[in-house]
Amino acid sequence: MALISEQRKAFHRNLLEGGVLNLSKDDIVSNADKSSKPSREIGKALAEKVAASSGAELSSGLKQKGQSLGKAFEVACNAFLLGTFTKLSHLRPGRWEMGTIGGRGGEAIAVYEQFTHLRHLRELTEEHQSLQASLGNGYTITPDVVISRNLEQDEAINQDEAIVDHETALAAALRMRDDNTSSLMHASVSCKWTLRSDRAQNARTEALNLIRNRKGRVPHIVIVTAEPTPGRIASIALGTGDIDCVYHFALYELKETLEEQGKEDSLDLLNVMIEGKRLKDISDLPLDLCV
Repeated sequence: MALISEQRKAFHRNLLEGGVLNLSKDDIVSNADKSSKPSREIGKALAEKVAASSGAELSSGLKQKGQSLGKAFEVACNAFLLGTFTKLSHLRPGRWEMGTIGGRGGEAIAVYEQFTHLRHLRELTEEHQSLQASLGNGYTITPDVVISRNLEQDEAINQDEAIVDHETALAAALRMRDDNTSSLMHASVSCKWTLRSDRAQNARTEALNLIRNRKGRVPHIVIVTAEPTPGRIASIALGTGDIDCVYHFALYELKETLEEQGKEDSLDLLNVMIEGKRLKDISDLPLDLCV
């Protein structure tokens, strides 16, 4: 079995064995909306398929609180990317780092080259409260998982021949300088265990803030979700301009579930998103990040 297929199964086992994806005492799967019959039906059948294909058990237990579920899903997504994207250096050379961001203060992205100015902006707004009233806090963004590329010293750039000197290319973002030792944000991965209207809107707002507040290239901006209902996935997947693409944690199993349950409308909507390149399986994400 190829690496990405193995890591996808390991990702699913991680969710199942960690109790992230489980059944409540009411026989409702943890990523389903208990007030929605389609969500309950699709969610349970989907979870059973994921368990069967990964070789793990769909256990029963107390559902974790929403914040705990979200954090556990972030950690699982990060582990999947660590096990896959880091193996693709022959396709996307570079010195890469990735991880979940623990704080939610909004300053986390200021360590990346495209957003270092936000630290100065925060200092100014603290010193001059009138600026804070004018600017608000719309510039504060904290992605769930970040992939970054370390800057390169001249010795590395010139390893085969003299590419750079001290006369030109002095402001290139990739080049490490005394006044520029931060890393480049390569990708922002927003991990949404489920998608309700507020979470979809928050993800879109975060994406737009990244786009508007960066200086330099826009990083990859993607969403990974375990939402079982196509209608709610469509609330963030359809349309273009802010999110690169939405990645589902088990898209193949979701499509099979809809086919078996005869949910034609939901299946049609799912196929619209797939054929429109707005929705992909999580296994596609590592290779897409190589672009």
